[in-house]
Amino acid sequence: MPKIILRVTGDRDIFDDVMNAIHGVDRVERVEEIDDLMSGVRDDSSSSELSDDVGSSTYTLEVEVPNEKVGEEVRAVAEETAGTREAALEFVTDDENEI
Repeated sequence: MPKIILRVTGDRDIFDDVMNAIHGVDRVERVEEIDDLMSGVRDDSSSSELSDDVGSSTYTLEVEVPNEKVGEEVRAVAEETAGTREAALEFVTDDENEI
């Protein structure tokens, strides 16, 4: 089953809005928040409390879909919802089962 992994950078309520919007897409198999092991790691930061270190949080979501058509709809809904709320959205792909 194909899956989409995406990261939302913003407030928790923005992430929840994106996740709820994806839940509303017909035929989505599974939507689950996952731990992002790299979310707190920065290799370019030599000091703490930089402005971008204390701002928004990053949340990772895994979505299983039955086919590419539903995957495209999930991406569109996620982009629209995150864009409306002015959050950063990144689609992560590193597995052959991801679309």
